[in-house]
Amino acid sequence: MKKIIHCDADCFFAAVEMRDDPSLRSRPIAVGGNSDERGVISTCNYEARYFGVRSAMSSVMAKKLCPDLLILPHRMEVYKEASVAMRHIFYDYSELVEPLSLDEAYLDVSNSECCSGSATRIAEEIRMRIHDELHLTVSAGVAPNKFLAKIASDWNKPNGLFVITPKAVDAFVLQLPVNKIFGVGKATAARLAEVNVKTCSDLRRFSIYELKQRFGQLGLRLFELCRGIDEREVTASRRRKSLSVEHTFPQDLPNLISCLNRLPELLQQLASRLRRLDDDYLVVKIFVKIKFADFSQTTIERSGSRLVAVEYQQLCRDAYARKESPVRLLGVGVRFVDLREDQPFYQLDLFG
Repeated sequence: MKKIIHCDADCFFAAVEMRDDPSLRSRPIAVGGNSDERGVISTCNYEARYFGVRSAMSSVMAKKLCPDLLILPHRMEVYKEASVAMRHIFYDYSELVEPLSLDEAYLDVSNSECCSGSATRIAEEIRMRIHDELHLTVSAGVAPNKFLAKIASDWNKPNGLFVITPKAVDAFVLQLPVNKIFGVGKATAARLAEVNVKTCSDLRRFSIYELKQRFGQLGLRLFELCRGIDEREVTASRRRKSLSVEHTFPQDLPNLISCLNRLPELLQQLASRLRRLDDDYLVVKIFVKIKFADFSQTTIERSGSRLVAVEYQQLCRDAYARKESPVRLLGVGVRFVDLREDQPFYQLDLFG
């Protein structure tokens, strides 16, 4: 039986904005296009949702529903950075990670040895780490397949965890509204309502032949999903190219010495995560990343295959020298060549 986790960050773009500017947390905000330029809302926080503001809504309509709504422009590079950091955490628990977007992903942890193989404990630990390391919240669903895991991640939003055990699948699916099934939009739901189908229990009255006659190929999916059957695999788009550990400090580090004093703990965490990887990863570079108090950032890397403290210390000195100002975030990492990939060669550094 598979163990699938679906992780979904809560109001992701808006959450990043509130994290970076805490003064926004008590007011309704959205991220999207300008209401004067036919803009569209990408996402909004829960304070804005209280007024009926939703994703994909026009900014003009959003402002009518909530006149005090603050619409912020996109900062895609910042969102991508947070997304990559989340993905690094996912990879610590499984190589089978299937990102769906910047803010959500499936993980197949069926063969993971982390947390004694408990998918529930893995999901709890992932959520805790994302909160502690990135200061964002993630809702997670745990189930035997992708269909149910995705539904479960939405069950206790925001900042929630919901688990559907194999034994509970049938009882859970029976009472599930049909509009929770992927592919059932308003039009399909209306057609189902015409034959008194509102739940998966109602849908089970129809044979696979009847459903295919009415809905074509979707009919087959309806027949399977209303029984909790979903054989889709978690498909990893690619394997990781790097591994890093980074920490955002509650108070900025005032000088270089403070940064150097933090390196041993970060390197210890990095070494621990490296030990979990298989032998198909070859470390070819090491790097240090610094984000300064004004949110500017720099990364310095060099060829290397081992975690040598003095080399990371020198990288940290070089990175800090680029700005010489208080540090908000400090990170250490390595870059890989994946030996499983079909690469004709990799150019090694002549003087490495």
